[in-house]
Amino acid sequence: MPDLLLELRSEEIPARMQRKAAGDLRKAVTDGLVAAGLTYEGAREYWTPRRLTLDIRGLEARSRDTVEERKGPRTDANEKAIEGFLRGAGLASLAEAEVRSDAKKGDFYVAMLRKPGRPAEEIIAELVPAVIREFPWPKSMRWGRASAQPGALRWVRPLQSILCTFGPETEEPVTVDFEIGGIRSGNTTVGHRFHAPEPFRVRRFEDYADKLQKAHVVLDADRRKEIIRADAEHLAFAQGLEVVADEGLLEEVAGLVEWPVVLMGSFEESFLAIPPEVVRLTIRANQKCFVTRAVGGEGLSNKFLLVSNIEASDGGAEIARGNGKVVRARLSDALYFWQTDQGDLPDLGGLQAPAADLGLDLAKPLDQRMAKLDALGVTFHAKLGTQGQRVRRIAALAETIAPLVGADPALARRAALLAKADLTTEAVGEFPELQGLMGRRYAALQGEAPGVQAAIEDHYKPLGPSDAVPTDPVAIAVALADKLDTLVGFWSIDEKPTGSKDPYALRRAALGVIRILLENRLALRLGTLVPAGDLLSFFHDRLKGQLRDQGARHDLVDAVLAGGAAAGNDDLLDVAHRVEALGRLLATEDGGNLLAAYRRAANILGIEEKKGTRIAAALDAGRLVEAEERALAEAVDRAEAELASAMGARDYEKATAALGRLRAPADAFFDKVLVNAEDEGLRANRLALLARIRGAMHRVADFSKIAG
Repeated sequence: MPDLLLELRSEEIPARMQRKAAGDLRKAVTDGLVAAGLTYEGAREYWTPRRLTLDIRGLEARSRDTVEERKGPRTDANEKAIEGFLRGAGLASLAEAEVRSDAKKGDFYVAMLRKPGRPAEEIIAELVPAVIREFPWPKSMRWGRASAQPGALRWVRPLQSILCTFGPETEEPVTVDFEIGGIRSGNTTVGHRFHAPEPFRVRRFEDYADKLQKAHVVLDADRRKEIIRADAEHLAFAQGLEVVADEGLLEEVAGLVEWPVVLMGSFEESFLAIPPEVVRLTIRANQKCFVTRAVGGEGLSNKFLLVSNIEASDGGAEIARGNGKVVRARLSDALYFWQTDQGDLPDLGGLQAPAADLGLDLAKPLDQRMAKLDALGVTFHAKLGTQGQRVRRIAALAETIAPLVGADPALARRAALLAKADLTTEAVGEFPELQGLMGRRYAALQGEAPGVQAAIEDHYKPLGPSDAVPTDPVAIAVALADKLDTLVGFWSIDEKPTGSKDPYALRRAALGVIRILLENRLALRLGTLVPAGDLLSFFHDRLKGQLRDQGARHDLVDAVLAGGAAAGNDDLLDVAHRVEALGRLLATEDGGNLLAAYRRAANILGIEEKKGTRIAAALDAGRLVEAEERALAEAVDRAEAELASAMGARDYEKATAALGRLRAPADAFFDKVLVNAEDEGLRANRLALLARIRGAMHRVADFSKIAG
């Protein structure tokens, strides 16, 4: 079967857009082919900084003939209805229609619309221009003389050529001919912008990829990544170094070059006095270069790796020298930021009042920065005050939380007061992603306690599902205070997430609280820290998702949250423990049978309660006639006693085990005893026994919420 090769070559495609754009091209073209009645065996997309390529294998040469049956009016319909039917179906007369019969509707006309198949080349020639014209670039542009005309072609950067060939492996492929925006499709392309700019003819994908390789273009982005990775590792190893891994930078750099050539540059060792994170970000952000370190070491070396797009005649020496010159200039700026942040602010006199109010020591640079942040009156939110006011709230809350999580309240308050101080530093002003980390560096320089240092860096965490949570007690207290203040504040001004919109990342904040509590095994009553109601429900919704991600059944979470211990549901670790224990119980044979017995009891009670049947207020042991009901009553007595002890000790394994022991006597009771006895007193007593079972089980969870 024939194959289709499509290349859209432009002046440039920004690296951040390439992978998605190639996927969008594959989807748009393959969806269009299928919609037109063509099938294919496989499709794969490729991309470079200058081209999007699509290789479709096993594409049918022609779409199939189709027959569409269109129902018309009754044969005795008026003339106007029949004319409309003929016109809509494209029939010249009723002689071209068929007559069908229906027992209810009588005779009616049917048009059989036969649509012949079309050659694939014809379909492609219509489809590709439409895909190009409607391509979903996040940003696009017009160019040239035609750009002033209405409906002018738009592309991410000027589109330079279109290659489109189609045909089987055993024959010479044809060029699918079409034109868009003054560009006519063809069977030629060009190689590397500098090494091989001359056009060359292409037949199908194999010789296209081979000729591009010879023309200094590595078509496969993943292969470019592996070339860069391997060459960088080898070059570093030869110097006794290793590359500091950076997958995001590797993806970006692979999108900047068609012919990757890895080179090594260097800078003065004196710049290594700057924190390694600052060095790395400076080199990464400005030059897209990788940093290195001694094999197995922690600090950085003064060698960096860059990726060039050309093979220079001097082996890249001049390119490496030029990059080194720029890197040194940027590192000089970073060194200035680092040193400036350690010095006194010029306006210390104006910071006395906020420093005194916050209890800060203006002899220390980081304290000065916090006083500066407060004095500037930087707004956190128009309805929630300034950053300084927010820091005061977080400090007070961290001090309250500290003893609940095993932290020193004084250290928690100190850490909270300094946690946002680095927002006014030069380093964070240049690299906002270093907030927290730079605060920790500056805190260490001024001799803060290790817990305070950890809290300043970690209080933002976790920033996502793969990010680690704080583990130091002081950091935990400040991280919880930071997130809870955010949630309580935005809830108080009715700025809650709606649908997919969450501009203040409140879902992330709630998940952060949940992960900190669960992963550190912390029993904390949120109800003592946040208002009850909607916000606690919001935590429960996030907890459901978190536990589901960990493998828990959603119905078990619902059952526990609705259970008799619901008053304690503000302790999220406790909820998680109950869900785990309930899951283990229901995974056993006893648990499954107990659930069946519960449902039977609950169903009987539900029916009788709706009917208004009297249920005894308390179980009367003197009315227990049958041996099985006496045995069940005794089992319930034991279970209730064991449950009281186990639930009080939060030993949910013992609690669920106590419930599990109800299974056998409950089965025997339902097998041998008639609940709805004719004697009204006997019936009321037996219903009371069932109510005791239901009540005991609800101590752990509302079993009516459990599916299956």
